[in-house]
Amino acid sequence: FTSVFHLPGTSEEVAPSVQQCFMVPKKEINVVSDMAKWKRSQAYADYMGFILTLNEGVRGKKLTCEYKVSEAIEKLVALLNTLDRWIDETPPVDQPSRFGNKAFRTWYAKLDQEAERLVSTVIPKHLADAAPEVAMYLKESVGNSTRIDYGTGHEAAFAAFLCCLCKIGVLRVDDQMAIVFKVFNRYLEVMRKLQKTYRMEPAGSQGVWGLDDFQFLPFIWGSSQLIDHPSLEPRHFVDEKVVNENHKDFMFLECILFITEMKTGPFAEHSNQLWNISAVPSWSKVNQGLIRMYKAECLEKFPVIQHFKFGSLLPIQPVTS
Repeated sequence: FTSVFHLPGTSEEVAPSVQQCFMVPKKEINVVSDMAKWKRSQAYADYMGFILTLNEGVRGKKLTCEYKVSEAIEKLVALLNTLDRWIDETPPVDQPSRFGNKAFRTWYAKLDQEAERLVSTVIPKHLADAAPEVAMYLKESVGNSTRIDYGTGHEAAFAAFLCCLCKIGVLRVDDQMAIVFKVFNRYLEVMRKLQKTYRMEPAGSQGVWGLDDFQFLPFIWGSSQLIDHPSLEPRHFVDEKVVNENHKDFMFLECILFITEMKTGPFAEHSNQLWNISAVPSWSKVNQGLIRMYKAECLEKFPVIQHFKFGSLLPIQPVTS
């Protein structure tokens, strides 16, 4: 799976010699029958490889543990802090409808305008040509400005954004834990703030039959964190006390905490799928099940994947290996 990452220490030597023609990613999945192209594509193989590499990288590790934080990671966190600051500078407007606050469009317009510049702060000068391609995934990762909604397709665009940064050698193999714990976790915080501030609608939600209204990946990586935990079992995550005491260490519990803050009523009713998962005997079984579910419910669903964009880094061409 590590094919997505350059080997440590080589990317500087590799980069200038790679005469890559970067391109602004575009839509390729237009009809349901195009889904076969996606599943055979280099993009799918690299995306899934990236998700699974990170899944192994965080296995059994707490959010609060020690890990390397590179300059690229720091710059990505700074980028996300900028997005967060823009939310504070763009308060919701008074409007008759409760959901989908139109101020989100103002916030989004700023990102749309600044995305390439923001990405340029993260990538080195000799890779400047990659900025328009990589920036597209950043713009796609925060929700839809027309519908004012957010869902797992947007989340996938952020993972694709990080995957592209690995493919051009900005992020390295030894950044794995920081990618999930520092960058992705910060992204989640900003997305939760967007969802709350602008009352965003869930995109393509299956209601009570979905895992969560907005996210999926933190449940995968979060369950991997909990594999072989000496005392916390899947049945414990529906216990409020356990969640309150451990959420700062585990992404999965952080997600549960957010759901219980946002929803009222019995957990089994508003989050039926998660309730069912709490009956699975081990975290490794939960983790494997969630990976299968992610493929089936997100990556193989036309309404989600039709919006995915393909370029030179995540190509629609069939796998070549």
